[in-house]
Amino acid sequence: MYEICPHTGSSDRSSISQVEKFHITLNMEKEEKKFVNKAEEDEMEIYGYDLCYWKLVLVTVGVICSGGFLLLLLYWMPMWRVKATCKRTMLKDCEVVLLRTTDEFKIWFCAKVFIMPSLGANPLQNPNPIIHKVSNGHSVHFCETSAEENKNDLKKYLPIRYFTHHSVKYFWNDSAQSFDVVRGLDESTFCSSIHNEHSAGLTKAMYDYRKIFYGVNEIAVKVPSIFKLLIKEVLNPFYIFQLFSVILWIIDEYHYYALAIVIMSVISIVSSLYTVRKQYVMLHDMVAAHSIVRVSVCRGNQEIEEILSTDLVPGDIMLIPSNGTIMPCDAVLLSGTCIVNESMLTGESVPVTKINLPNPSEDPEAMGDEIYSPEAHKRHTLFCGTNVIQTRFYTGELVKALVVRTGFSTAKGQLVRSILYPKPTDFKLYRDASLFLLSLVVVAGIGFLYTVVNSILKEVPARTIIIESLDIITITVPPALPAAMTAGIVYAQKRLKKIGIFCISPQRINICGQLNLVCFDKTGTLTEDGLDLWGIQRVESACFLLPEERACSESLLKSEFVACMATCHSLTKIEGVLSGHPLDLKMFEAIGWILEEATEEETALHNQIMPTVVRPSKQPFPESKQATNQEMELFELSTSYEIGIVRQFPFSSVLQRMCVIARVLGEKRMDAYMKGAPEVIASLCKQETVPVDFESVLEEYTKQGFRVIALAHRKLESKLTWHKVQTINRDAIESNMDFMGLIIMQNKLKQETPAVLEDLHKANIRTVMVTGDNMLTAISVARDCGMILPQDKVIIAEALPPKDGQAARINWHYADTLAKCTSSSPAINSEDIPVKLVHESLEDLQMTKYHFAMNGKSFAVILEHFQDLVPKLVLHGTVFARMAPDQKTQLVEALQNVDYYVGMCGDGANDCGALKRAHGGISLSELEASVASPFTSRTPSISCVPKLIREGRAALITSFCVFKFMALYSIIQYISVTLLYSILSNLGDFQFLFIDLAIILVIVFTMSLNPAWKELVARRPPSGLISGPLLCSVLSQIIICFAFQILGFFWVKQQSWYERWTIKSDACHLLDATNTSSMVHYKNETLDDEHNIKNYENTTLFFISSFQYLIVAIVFSKGKPFRQPCYKNFLFVVSVIVLYVFIFFIMLHPVESIDTFLELVCVPYEWRLRILIIVIVNAIVSVLVENVLLDMILWKVVFNRDKQGEYRLTIPQPPQEAVDHWGVCFLSSLFGCREKTPKAKYMHLAQELLVDPEWPPKPRTTTEAKVPSQENGSYQIITLT
Repeated sequence: MYEICPHTGSSDRSSISQVEKFHITLNMEKEEKKFVNKAEEDEMEIYGYDLCYWKLVLVTVGVICSGGFLLLLLYWMPMWRVKATCKRTMLKDCEVVLLRTTDEFKIWFCAKVFIMPSLGANPLQNPNPIIHKVSNGHSVHFCETSAEENKNDLKKYLPIRYFTHHSVKYFWNDSAQSFDVVRGLDESTFCSSIHNEHSAGLTKAMYDYRKIFYGVNEIAVKVPSIFKLLIKEVLNPFYIFQLFSVILWIIDEYHYYALAIVIMSVISIVSSLYTVRKQYVMLHDMVAAHSIVRVSVCRGNQEIEEILSTDLVPGDIMLIPSNGTIMPCDAVLLSGTCIVNESMLTGESVPVTKINLPNPSEDPEAMGDEIYSPEAHKRHTLFCGTNVIQTRFYTGELVKALVVRTGFSTAKGQLVRSILYPKPTDFKLYRDASLFLLSLVVVAGIGFLYTVVNSILKEVPARTIIIESLDIITITVPPALPAAMTAGIVYAQKRLKKIGIFCISPQRINICGQLNLVCFDKTGTLTEDGLDLWGIQRVESACFLLPEERACSESLLKSEFVACMATCHSLTKIEGVLSGHPLDLKMFEAIGWILEEATEEETALHNQIMPTVVRPSKQPFPESKQATNQEMELFELSTSYEIGIVRQFPFSSVLQRMCVIARVLGEKRMDAYMKGAPEVIASLCKQETVPVDFESVLEEYTKQGFRVIALAHRKLESKLTWHKVQTINRDAIESNMDFMGLIIMQNKLKQETPAVLEDLHKANIRTVMVTGDNMLTAISVARDCGMILPQDKVIIAEALPPKDGQAARINWHYADTLAKCTSSSPAINSEDIPVKLVHESLEDLQMTKYHFAMNGKSFAVILEHFQDLVPKLVLHGTVFARMAPDQKTQLVEALQNVDYYVGMCGDGANDCGALKRAHGGISLSELEASVASPFTSRTPSISCVPKLIREGRAALITSFCVFKFMALYSIIQYISVTLLYSILSNLGDFQFLFIDLAIILVIVFTMSLNPAWKELVARRPPSGLISGPLLCSVLSQIIICFAFQILGFFWVKQQSWYERWTIKSDACHLLDATNTSSMVHYKNETLDDEHNIKNYENTTLFFISSFQYLIVAIVFSKGKPFRQPCYKNFLFVVSVIVLYVFIFFIMLHPVESIDTFLELVCVPYEWRLRILIIVIVNAIVSVLVENVLLDMILWKVVFNRDKQGEYRLTIPQPPQEAVDHWGVCFLSSLFGCREKTPKAKYMHLAQELLVDPEWPPKPRTTTEAKVPSQENGSYQIITLT
């Protein structure tokens, strides 16, 4: 705190400045760690920095001296970039912020801080024209002088500091002393305040003030220019390394391969640019459609102004046109009713009725004032991107909505943000690939040092030393590796496209090869979209009648049961077509009635919303009697049977019911009809009207997979008038009802569902159901489709939040427990408690005898109060019912937290979050969900899931094969070059070219063509390169190749005809000559071969290494059980045969022109045969080691994996298997692999639960959260009596 006055002395200012700097430095060091988005999914640490000019000068010098490499390094590393050019400072004064995510990825970002002038610091409060406190935390007092009075306008403005990250603006919050997102009216705003304070609209001044903070209301998906995308792609470290390699090769006059790499890189870059830009354009088009519309808003002076939707800010009162519109923002309905299509959010094109938000201060129905929340009050909220089809209103009143969120803060904006900036998916293959490349760099470094030292000792020119030592790096780390790794994924993508699966994230294909758990939505995914009416079961005198197939019989026409079916729904007519929830539609169609809605003119005429009328298509006729024509007309008018729906209480997922008040034409008293979940309806009815066997009948239906809806009726008091009905509390109506019976709906399984789930079950892939439907129905469907086997037990976890001083608790119920009690076992039958079985493989533990089921409410309570139980529950959780979209995402994350590779299959936008978060999300819809989902299936069938996993496994194995092959190619060439460097020789340019182009590129691009194996097997491929079997495979082949090259290199020197090769050497005819003194004669002659390429060692190593590339290609081209055998890969087989024949031909039958081109020398025919023997022995050893030693012995015995990734448990051994068991133990202890703890958390947890006597919970017990004062553990188990 300090004062600034015009007459203050300069020395005082200087001393104040020094003191201030000292305090700032001191405070900065003591400043506690700051966060933005605290306790949210995108929480980040934040640090403040100021630009430091002397650091900037040093960095500039470093960039110039390093030829720009330092600049690239700083571009790749945001943290280094900021720390190298800035100094740490207080957050409130900073010019640059450094952000780091708090998740497991710890990703760094940086952003520049901007300053804008504003009249205030809070957009939701009225700005004070006289401000004495600026937003950066310093309190300033301005001394009033005549000169300052002339600057009053400037003094009114505050400098507001902000930065933008991932399309969201963060403003400095002085009270929190950190940056924060400016919220709309969706947080901390009471419902009463929405009506009393915000319903008048904004004044022009307030609107302008808010516009400064909230900016333009648009979800801007900018399609980057091709140039910008190109620069971003080209600056990838791999492409920079390729550029370095190409420059080096051009200096070394190795033009042809350099040109080939350039062509491959260009093709790869163009392909990548096309894919990325196409995704941006798709997303832009989806968002841009109808995003800018003209809207009418009410200003504070009651004027109506027409503006563009991009100019809306929170607080604006938007008028909803009667013919509908696409919502450009999130808004809460203040007056009138809207019919909205929310397919963008829910995935179902079902019209939803939105009613105005009740005013707690006026509306007796309101349950008291509460904070408005778009999620909690979603039946009053119009969400951005949803389609308002039509509106209903009182005459003279406009349908008004208060804008609460705009831009990226809206529900649609958050979805688009999650697509634009996805959370990275951690996959072991890519992490291991980086480590593997790092190890190759280390090998390259050794070769680099060896080359430099060896060349200096042999007095090689400096230019040659530099080129050859750098060249060894490009040999060891192959620049073609990215293109080679991409090939298999591209081929898999094309195969997926052929079977109707489209992929927008090709890297996810590999990850799909590791999936060991798949979550399925139910409706439209496992089952058919629609529901069919199976029948009805009415109740009379508190007894169930027999089930009836049809509800439209004449005897039931005037019954209250049919009247309830005709009125208790939310159907409406849109352009003459009946629309609404499929369940309501089926129910209404089953009785064959007609629905008529009042026109706008009729509504205006009666000064109120006219009721919707329903009537039978055929009117019931009373007994005939004589009457005049005029009397007959009056009689028909008065006796026509029609029911008017006076008031509707919409269906609430929280209440699990809906209710209507209706009146039969001509009747004085009104009727209340209610339908909903049977248990809820029965609890609201008079107990004497509910049948005694209600629960058993209901259980029987739900067990068979039927969706059951209960109906109830109540005759209202005659004193209830139309006006009283419009304001009556819902609870006053929904009580003391008469139970009328059940409607039984059937949701059929899709034909292919059981077979697909059985295939996944056989492949040891867990299946989980995540649905918004009723739990018992979901359990029944899970049994029908084979997700839960007939003999398995289902444990329902019913979690209750803390209430009235009681801790949160979970009640455990066994869904399948029937009345089996006998005199000898009065409590719980032991058969009902699951038996723990010790399985041979931990993967089998997932198929043990019990499954957990819970609904969304319970899941939320468990996540909040029973964190320790979450892993245990998801380990055996199979049915998750009544799950909200965000809960589906939380479930996927919970499964990933215990190391499952999770797939998600859904068909709606409500699955978007889960589809995006899962390792492999498959959308069965081509609507909005497909933009968020990595995969989209053209056929809406789950048969795409095993196909995708098979292709993923094939692509993953292909990636391993290619990576191993490229690693061996590098090492083989590295060995050859290093051996030749020892005699100051090298491979010739055309030898390099033949190896790199004719052998390597051809093999790489054909060995990736193996299609997927025809069925899913119970073993998964390895997830990473750093695993025992793969490392053994690579290292064993390196040792073999090294041994045979060393053998050839030194054996050739032992031959009697060997000499240091010169242009006059002729070893082919040397054996026939009698004079051997010529060897001495040519020994000291000047060599005509400048680079010493032509020599016997070079020719020997060229032939051996050429065959080695082909040998390891065949050895690594694994087929079954994940890919088709390599002999079915026609192009690969042809390529290998052609290359073998060609190399055999030029080795055994030298052609002078070819030898000259490849710079080969003539060697005796006997030596050629010996090279052939070396090659054949090399091939035999390589094949035996890979296919016998590794696959049959080490893989199955030492690494003890019959099912990849799963370690065996110790199990009792029969006597006849004792010898084998001890052999296994010996080998295991020899290799240090005995009794390893499983790496995956879920397997480790499964082992622990096997010996936990308290797990699974016993029937009719309760798990209660501990009181916070208790220290040990977070919950305790209490058995209820």
